[in-house]
Amino acid sequence: MKLALQLGYWGATPPGNAGELVAEAERLGWDAVFAAESWGSDAFTPLAWWGSATNRIRLGTSVAQLSARTPTGCAMHALTLDHLTGGRFTLGLGVSGPQVVEGWYGQPFARPLARTREYVSIVRQVLAREAPVRGDGPHYPLPYRGERATGLGKPLRAITHPLRADLPILLGAEGPRNVALAAEIADGWLAVYYSPRLAEQYNTWLDEGFGARDRTGFEVVASAQVIVTDQPERAVADMKPVLALYIGGMGAPELNFHAEVFRRMGYAAEVAAIGRLFREGDRERAAAAVPDELVHDIAIIGTAGHVREQVARWARAGVTTLLVGCRGVDELRALSEVWNTF
Repeated sequence: MKLALQLGYWGATPPGNAGELVAEAERLGWDAVFAAESWGSDAFTPLAWWGSATNRIRLGTSVAQLSARTPTGCAMHALTLDHLTGGRFTLGLGVSGPQVVEGWYGQPFARPLARTREYVSIVRQVLAREAPVRGDGPHYPLPYRGERATGLGKPLRAITHPLRADLPILLGAEGPRNVALAAEIADGWLAVYYSPRLAEQYNTWLDEGFGARDRTGFEVVASAQVIVTDQPERAVADMKPVLALYIGGMGAPELNFHAEVFRRMGYAAEVAAIGRLFREGDRERAAAAVPDELVHDIAIIGTAGHVREQVARWARAGVTTLLVGCRGVDELRALSEVWNTF
């Protein structure tokens, strides 16, 4: 199993120590660093900025949102960054949710799986550069053929030759059909709120997508807080406000993919209580309603010995990379010390 650093997306201001974290992760031999986007900072620019100061570490998006840019525009970002970093870029894609897609990007959210399939197909056409790019589907028609089309659109091939036609594409997915789609059309799965307790279920979804396809080389990149500490109770408590936000506030009550993940884990009653408290504006009680067991299901928190045992358990479950957020270089170093004892 490999280690990757999750920079995430920015809050009100850029993080002050991101460059230091990236440099230390590369020095310590971590495999990759990923950046995300929501409705503020974008996922590509931080990688270009911090990646320019590195030489070895891979750079990836987790995730770039489909509705933020057209598939050809996204492919331009990907091939540009791949050239600038000497073939170190990995493109992680995700659909986000209807509140962001329709409320921020002004795009329809309907049929996310069909949109993802079309999107990835066009990105791969751009990277392959075997022929002018065409899109025959209804979501990303190329050339454009809507009612306001001039009729002058022409299929085009990228001017710049991509460095790699096989640039890795990962899909962020939480539900069974999305996970199966990742296995079918992508090079890896970006797993949000992964729990090794449900590994058999995840592998069933993946196998459905693989079909007869060879699974060799497929990445399972699982986001997880991995904290080496003699005071796990404090670290668990620190995670609860963020979990309450994602369960109760990152999505509409009628459709919240994060909440669905935890319902599938068996926390339906707790999810309902957290959502109700969060919508009432009582974020403190919403965080308190997050069970300790839920945190331990999706995170690795404890002594060095406990972390070693749990990392081995996650690896047996099929995870190939742990994508970890760290607040400072001390956390990076502490985790690396444990990692080097395997």
